[in-house]
Amino acid sequence: MLRKSVCVYCGSRPGRDPAYAEDAAALGTGIANAGLRLVYGAGDVGLMGSVARAAQDAGGETFGVIPQHLVDWEVGKTDLTAYVITETMHERKKVMFMNCDAVVVLPGGAGSLDELFEVLTWRQLGLHEKPVFLINSVGYWEPLMSLLNHVVDSGFADATILSYLTVVPDAQAALSALRDRLG
Repeated sequence: MLRKSVCVYCGSRPGRDPAYAEDAAALGTGIANAGLRLVYGAGDVGLMGSVARAAQDAGGETFGVIPQHLVDWEVGKTDLTAYVITETMHERKKVMFMNCDAVVVLPGGAGSLDELFEVLTWRQLGLHEKPVFLINSVGYWEPLMSLLNHVVDSGFADATILSYLTVVPDAQAALSALRDRLG
């Protein structure tokens, strides 16, 4: 039986608030300690590196997926349990998503938003039922939640879209929610 896997989307930069890296490390450690496999973007920089190193340090399995053009830019972390190089960003996202049972989103930039909105859209269209957790480290995602409420209030999405995201305040709450959803 394959172990359950958690896909983590997060920044390739550390961000300005140390709480972001603290949540990334706590999440990586918690994923490993729960016997889950980390699936992520295979970078060795920013929050990506923090979550992967923490998972590895705790003895966890790591599955990294990176497109060829980012291998040098994001400093591909090659000492993972599994390291997959794809041709394109689209292929990377597909491989990551297809190899997970749940998605957790830490703070990040445009890439993390792209990944989040793709899985959110797929959920809205009924293409999956995987849980998606948004770690709202020190309120990082508050503007996004306001925007999503605005989208609903303006009639561009049904209110059910908000139920497809579980917003949690930190890594510990995300890990607790993962235990509840993944068993």
